[in-house]
Amino acid sequence: MKREKFDSFWLEKKEYHTNSCGLFFEVQKVLYAENSKYQRIEVIENEFFGRILFLDGLVQTTERDEFYYHEMMVHPALIAHPHPQKVLVIGGGDGGVVREILRYSVEKVDFVEIDEEVINVCRKYFPWLKKLLGDEKVNLFIDDGFNFVNKASEKYDVVLVDSSEPVGPSVSLHEQEFYLAVKSKLTTQGIVVAQMGSPFFHQEELVRKFTFLKDIFSKVYFYTSPVPTYPAGEWGYVFLSDKIDPRQIKRKPPKGLKYYNAETHQRAFLLPQLLAKLRQDLG
Repeated sequence: MKREKFDSFWLEKKEYHTNSCGLFFEVQKVLYAENSKYQRIEVIENEFFGRILFLDGLVQTTERDEFYYHEMMVHPALIAHPHPQKVLVIGGGDGGVVREILRYSVEKVDFVEIDEEVINVCRKYFPWLKKLLGDEKVNLFIDDGFNFVNKASEKYDVVLVDSSEPVGPSVSLHEQEFYLAVKSKLTTQGIVVAQMGSPFFHQEELVRKFTFLKDIFSKVYFYTSPVPTYPAGEWGYVFLSDKIDPRQIKRKPPKGLKYYNAETHQRAFLLPQLLAKLRQDLG
């Protein structure tokens, strides 16, 4: 699932998806480029995509296409759950996932990010985060996600794992032990959604995770959506629960969305033959 790190020049930033292909961005301006305790954080300005956040050289979000990812991380779970009140977000320091959750009448959002510098940078360069952190429903914790889950006494209706790649500070969030811990913190109808990487480039990682996830949860559903600046332009997610079938929509989506609606929800779970066969072969 690892994407190769970037090669950069003063006019371009490149992200390699293999040794011979990837994405490049013309750099209008470097807004931020520093190392935190955990990773390299960079924000650049691009004429087409606007501001782009990179962690260790890998695209995390852009102003132009962030809504594809953030809407599809959040709304399938929040729509499927009959009455979501307590939500846990692990990762996602740019704040896009939290923004989408607050479209619903939830009681609280616990927002856990390991790298405080990511929060500080995104607060400055992605203005929606500053507003979110002022919301009384949002509780920000600077902590390792696995550590937070192990210590938590709360039970959550929905847990959203917006982790970065399975390298560096996010490694533990991609392992069986983490998902066992998360399940222990769910309410009876609890739901987990996690990003799963590129269905095209990261098939080995998808297989590895599905192998242990199907032993933890009764219901395991892959789904996909376009994300133009992610590898191959398509991204994978997994919906996990013991009680809830995500294909049964419980309510109308919020107004003001750019990508997600009832039709894209249903289509997301219609897997291409490649993924359908992988799922079938793994049982």
